[in-house]
Amino acid sequence: MTMPQRPHGLEPLRDTIARHGLDARKALGQHFLLDPGITARIAALAGDLAGQHVVEVGPGPGGLTRALLDTEAASIIAVEVDPRAVAVITELAAHAPERLQIIEADAMRQDLATLCPAPRQIIANLPYNVGTPLLVGWLRQANAWSRLTLMFQQEVAERICAAPGSDHYGRLGVLAQWTCRCGVMMHIPPGAFSPPPKVHSAVVGLIPHAEQPDAALFRAMEQVTAAAFGQRRKMLRGSLKSIGGEALLAEAGIEGSRRAETLEIADFDRLARLHARRSATVT
Repeated sequence: MTMPQRPHGLEPLRDTIARHGLDARKALGQHFLLDPGITARIAALAGDLAGQHVVEVGPGPGGLTRALLDTEAASIIAVEVDPRAVAVITELAAHAPERLQIIEADAMRQDLATLCPAPRQIIANLPYNVGTPLLVGWLRQANAWSRLTLMFQQEVAERICAAPGSDHYGRLGVLAQWTCRCGVMMHIPPGAFSPPPKVHSAVVGLIPHAEQPDAALFRAMEQVTAAAFGQRRKMLRGSLKSIGGEALLAEAGIEGSRRAETLEIADFDRLARLHARRSATVT
């Protein structure tokens, strides 16, 4: 068995950033993680990467990329929209050309599952301004991934993993927990980043369930959760009025006087399946 190709003799990350003039830009939601100890821990949280193909979104100056190259991952595909960072990662790829590939693209417009064969994972310190929509897009194709290890603002991480009845429980948590086993795996203080953000961050691990909804059922769940949590203070009979209200709830065996935050994931699953069935009948 051949050992993975690893880069050697790399200059300190801060020197690379200075040489390329790679200042973090607020418009791109950039906060660079430079501590090699922390990036190594994040890479380790993704589990055994032997034989896995890893997609990294928003590598920036390549701190996490370097850590991923130190794992047993079969390949790393870095997707970056900032041309300044593309230049840095291209330089890094020259040290490990057989394992690291850089793609200059907007991850919001790219089907990441087409970039490498299975088994594949996403491991990323996500730009804060697009982390949530990126995650929802990946949940729609959760069966394409063996695992996702993602860094978010701590508040977003808490929403992803929130339990029913808690303050953070909402649409994002339902979609994530319906499709994956989720957990907060690591907390990271602002001082670990350059520049330090105004909020704490957290790494979330998501392992997709063996059974995944088809596209029609996922759309139905998005519609149900958008309606239910779009008017949190309303009883469900009112908030779900646009998609069936009382009749839908009665068929699902759920009291119309309840509010969205009291429902379990299984309750939302019943509502989504009934809504999908009704929508298919209408069309």
